[in-house]
Amino acid sequence: MNIEQIYKDANALLEGHFKLSSGNHSQFYLQSAKVLEDPKTAKLLAEELAKQIKESDIKVDAICSPALGGLIAGFALATALDVRFIFAERVDGDMTIRRGFEVKKGENYIICEDIITTAGSALEAAAQVEADGGNVVAFAALANRGFCKREGSNLEAKPNCKLPKETKLFALADFTFEMYDPSECPLCKDGSVAYKPGSRGN
Repeated sequence: MNIEQIYKDANALLEGHFKLSSGNHSQFYLQSAKVLEDPKTAKLLAEELAKQIKESDIKVDAICSPALGGLIAGFALATALDVRFIFAERVDGDMTIRRGFEVKKGENYIICEDIITTAGSALEAAAQVEADGGNVVAFAALANRGFCKREGSNLEAKPNCKLPKETKLFALADFTFEMYDPSECPLCKDGSVAYKPGSRGN
């Protein structure tokens, strides 16, 4: 399965001059929402991700995703694995599990995102699951930005990856793009102005 081509076909691999949530700039941006707006594609990707997880023999009771980005990917993965789905969301800046969701003591969870970058939000959601008595047995995402090491990839984890080394990350592909500090961004030096994805309808 050519994941990069699927993103391109969905106009989800954007090229331009982007200001990322980290504050860095990049010529490329992944917009997984565009891939997931087609239920058939979401189902296809989730089933491929579920296949990896099933082959690992990890026991999974539920999927938890951090809102907002991970919701569709997490629900699709839970459907493919035939397990429960819950989500964590920010309340006053802190990741929280609420809305009546219950994490039972000893349950095994996979934390699922649409895209894993350094995995800060995923780790916050994992902390909430563990605080409520659950076990985080793996992390998962449709796309890995190359900062963390996924199963089946030759790329090594970068120092800024926040995932614990002993916990597996399942993802469908690595997307490694150059990122620049604004003071050193060649796109800025060429006179281009960076914008945050979404501010122009993307």
